[in-house]
Amino acid sequence: MKKGLKLTDILVTIVISIVFGIIYKVWGPLYYAIKPFGLHLDQFIYGMWFIAANVAYLIIRKPGVALLAEIAASSGEFIMGSEWGLEVLLYGVVQGLFAELVFAAFRYKRFGLIVLSLAAAAAAVGSLILDQYKGYIGDLALWNLVLYIVVRLIGAIVISGVFGHYLVKALEATGVTNLVRPASQKDYDALQ
Repeated sequence: MKKGLKLTDILVTIVISIVFGIIYKVWGPLYYAIKPFGLHLDQFIYGMWFIAANVAYLIIRKPGVALLAEIAASSGEFIMGSEWGLEVLLYGVVQGLFAELVFAAFRYKRFGLIVLSLAAAAAAVGSLILDQYKGYIGDLALWNLVLYIVVRLIGAIVISGVFGHYLVKALEATGVTNLVRPASQKDYDALQ
């Protein structure tokens, strides 16, 4: 199986990302609506912003897809008028890169729930690094910071890892993914 991205791979990744870019844009007001409830519930749903990388990677399964997906999704969110402005592009690059590093660590040969969950957690770590740099979390008391981090990591794993995994499984059941995966990849998947 060739690992390089073909034009079809790029186009499918961008289409997936546009869908998630729309979801990301709609997700923003929900994030703010939950914020007043406390206990960092907003951080739990933050995991949605990492899902494009995981879903696109599960469907295409080639190097570079996770990074491209997050960049494209954040670009779509930005074009639709993200309340965070250009900052979403920086977050998209970092989150996609951190997810991509996990897939690279497994040499792009593992596609299971654990790998997806690790990629989701890595994307969350990337976003937390940017939050720290931007000063979003610097003033939190230690217990509150730990809660913030733990809830974001759990949300990332649940939404981007677990939900992303089962979303692609549902797509596979419809046969949609057969249009983009080569036969050799389908045979490999059957062994997983």
